[in-house]
Amino acid sequence: MTEAQRYTASEILAILSARQLQDGQVVFAGIGVPLLAATLAQRTRCPALTILFEGGVVGAFVEPGKLPPSTNDQRCTKRANMVLGSADVLLLLQRGYVDVGFMGGAQIDQFGNLNSSFIGDPAKPKTRLPGTGGGNDISSLTNMIVAMKHEKRRFVEKVDFITSPGFIRGGTSRRDSGLPSGGMWRVITELAVFGFDDRTRRIKVLALNPGVSREEVQDNTGFRLDFDENLHVTSPPTDHELETLRMLDPDRLFTA
Repeated sequence: MTEAQRYTASEILAILSARQLQDGQVVFAGIGVPLLAATLAQRTRCPALTILFEGGVVGAFVEPGKLPPSTNDQRCTKRANMVLGSADVLLLLQRGYVDVGFMGGAQIDQFGNLNSSFIGDPAKPKTRLPGTGGGNDISSLTNMIVAMKHEKRRFVEKVDFITSPGFIRGGTSRRDSGLPSGGMWRVITELAVFGFDDRTRRIKVLALNPGVSREEVQDNTGFRLDFDENLHVTSPPTDHELETLRMLDPDRLFTA
């Protein structure tokens, strides 16, 4: 078995995402890979990580095999620190108590703007997506981590609609638009780990995943990519990370 066959694309997505989190942080996590990654971090490296859900749960502790399908699922509340109204959770964001926002999206562009609203012409969209929920609040007020599959149709030069703002048009445009704090910090895919240039705010490749070439990443991206001058290769998933992840999601609902 080769190294790449030891894990699925979704598993490396969750594991690399979990590695971005630090103990003691407060994380606003979406459902799916973001929640799985936050729970994995909590179980392996960050026991003091606090997970928040848009549905009002503060301090979630998800049991193995019981990952909720929605932030409003009552399974989220078991062993949680407290349960608030959605408005109160958003107030925690506005008051600066949340360190990291963690979500996915259907499209992302070169400045980290996310689209989860629709694909195509606003007047007659080809596809309607779930919409914003709390996505705009989260991306406007926290440092963002995005976990998503790497495809050219997802990594586009300009999103069809900005549901969740990244660095908008690059440069100082985020701050100029009235968002002085937060911003896009990391984008994690099954191919690479991305950051953003401090000046231009364009996305750039920080690290390639094992067995992935520059050409493969570029070929799956709908715009020209920049590569960090200190580009490196990420460490492959450890046995402990894989075992813990598979314990959390034994039915492979999110990691197939």
